[in-house]
Amino acid sequence: MLRDLSGLQIFLWSVIIIAAWHVAVFLACVKIPTAFFDATKSRYLPKKWEKGGRWYRDNLKIQLWKDKLPQHIGKGGFSKAHLTDVSIEYLDEFIMETCRGEWMHLTNCLCGVVMLVVNSLGIGLLFAFLILLGNLPFAVIQRYNRFRLQILRKRRLRELRTTEAMETVTA
Repeated sequence: MLRDLSGLQIFLWSVIIIAAWHVAVFLACVKIPTAFFDATKSRYLPKKWEKGGRWYRDNLKIQLWKDKLPQHIGKGGFSKAHLTDVSIEYLDEFIMETCRGEWMHLTNCLCGVVMLVVNSLGIGLLFAFLILLGNLPFAVIQRYNRFRLQILRKRRLRELRTTEAMETVTA
């Protein structure tokens, strides 16, 4: 499709396609109901090989580089730098946002397939590599953070149950 164009035209059209894809995915991500990003859906559940997130820590050394990458925080969004609340409701919303972020970045990776189809093999591979490089690390961070947040959520639920049980005994 783009194979017959000049090098500059191929580059420009590829950039336009990638930008349009990413904007469309972002807009879809904002409009899709939050129920779609339910952490109990199979696509967001931990896989056995992930070992509850330990695989990312042990093999990718994610803790060494994840905080060095930029982050997008929408209006009223969640910062990965620190938690502002540890209520179950807040943690549930944060967990849902990690599902949203993972979906967005993995969906953006599919644009690499488009680049392979519309470009010659070499140029397609280059753009596909750049797309993966710009999205996969962020999808991985979302999964890793979700595992950590779910552990925190379980701990908070235990603490709340213990507090309630103690209040019942003293009442």
